[in-house]
Amino acid sequence: MGLLSLLIFLPLLAVVGILVIPNRFSQSYKYIALIITLVQLILSGYIYSQYNPNIAGFNQLSGYQFVEQLPWIRLDLGSIGKLEIDYFLAVDGFSLPLLILSSFVMLMAVGASWNMTKSRKGYFALLMLLNTAVMGIFCALDLFLFYVFYEVMLLPLYFLIGIWGGARREYAAIKFFLYTLFGSVFMLLVIVGLYFSVTNPHTGAHTFNMLYMMNPENYVNGSFFDFLANSNEVFGIPARMIGFIVMFVAFAIKIPIVPLHTWLPDAHVEAPTPVSIILAGILLKIGGYGIIRICIGIFPDAAVEANFWLALIGVISIIYGALNAIAQTDLKRMIAYSSVSHMGFVLLGISALTAEGMSGAMFQMVSHGFLSAALFFLVGVIYDRVHDRFIYNFRGLASLMPKYTAYVAIAFFASLGLPGFSAFIGEAFVIIGTFNAESVGTGIPRWMAIFGSIGILLSAAYFLWTLQRMFFGETRLKGGETWAKELTDLTLREQLILFPALTLALLLGIMPSLIFEPMNSSVISLLSLVSNYF
Repeated sequence: MGLLSLLIFLPLLAVVGILVIPNRFSQSYKYIALIITLVQLILSGYIYSQYNPNIAGFNQLSGYQFVEQLPWIRLDLGSIGKLEIDYFLAVDGFSLPLLILSSFVMLMAVGASWNMTKSRKGYFALLMLLNTAVMGIFCALDLFLFYVFYEVMLLPLYFLIGIWGGARREYAAIKFFLYTLFGSVFMLLVIVGLYFSVTNPHTGAHTFNMLYMMNPENYVNGSFFDFLANSNEVFGIPARMIGFIVMFVAFAIKIPIVPLHTWLPDAHVEAPTPVSIILAGILLKIGGYGIIRICIGIFPDAAVEANFWLALIGVISIIYGALNAIAQTDLKRMIAYSSVSHMGFVLLGISALTAEGMSGAMFQMVSHGFLSAALFFLVGVIYDRVHDRFIYNFRGLASLMPKYTAYVAIAFFASLGLPGFSAFIGEAFVIIGTFNAESVGTGIPRWMAIFGSIGILLSAAYFLWTLQRMFFGETRLKGGETWAKELTDLTLREQLILFPALTLALLLGIMPSLIFEPMNSSVISLLSLVSNYF
């Protein structure tokens, strides 16, 4: 078994162990989950240390490392041809940082689950199943295998929100499930269309291999998604543009972009803290990764045509998310809307189709991953103590919880893009990449970079205003003396969870090359593929 298979399927061993061990030993479930996620973090760290950043080739197998490719399903379909599905895993500069982020955030989520008492067996088993699905998504290079992992991810999330969530958990779980299912059902139609359009150049069989789908020479002449078959239209829209739009919508729901974002605040508010950490830290990144790997990789011609509209949606998401965050009175909902705004930078950077923009978008995904995980954990800390998140019910917390206040202040300043922290690097590169897009001919006007910058200003407004309202001034709590006793400062366990995330924000802000270096060759390779269609 290769390293990537080990990384993906280790949590399944935990699932089996958790299901087999009797309930009277339920305390052991969290230790099993902790050991597995620790091993995963060590494994992903080892993969990072052995990764060669100089190997390039987004659409070539030679550009990928830690490759595992085995025949999985082979069927002779008679006159239709042969079916070819592979167990195909590999990593490049786009998937490697997200693998490390996922293993790190999963470890944080397990730490945040330490005091979970309700149905421990089911909870930790579903958490580990979700872990497997997420790791598989970032490693799969066979589109069928990718889709399997993508769909498996839905099931545990639905139950984790629907069973362990807040008062309106069923509504939030169903809304999340229906939104994501809506995107993935139509995605399946495009995947089937691609399968019948692409053949393996070595065997002649139809294939789900993503790398073959990125090469125009592997398309069957006259097939639905053939690069040269401009006559293929549906309602007057070229077939390849429809394929791009369907795939984009499916991943845009995950990011989520305006107006497909409405499931996110509800899911975050009702989800338990560990699930909010996973939603913000990992799930939103699947949307950005899918757009890069599949929408742009397989439909580069359509991506070049549509990039202005994608960038416009990104700018709208930045401003709209930030304005909504300012208006919130629930701390968790405020951070949820801040995620909509910050992920808008990801879409804007990707749409710019410049090296700076694409690198900035990837960096923003990684930075937002662990910073949003830390923010949601911090909200969970206060909610666990007094079961309240209403901003106006708290004032002067700094005198009661000085350590907690320090961590919140650092997390807020890091998230609003203060120079020296990781979010500044990601947002700055997105703005630079968008500003330069006009000069390299990608069709993105410079005013979009200016409007994107306004989002940074607005994020400073809602973070600093919340900090001032909740933490400074004379202590005033809705619950009075009772709350004052309950609001104890951070425990050692809570600090152990938060400290690495905020340290990482500072480390990547000072040494961004830790992410940029392994990513750079893949970014340049993808942009050279796309540049053929300008």
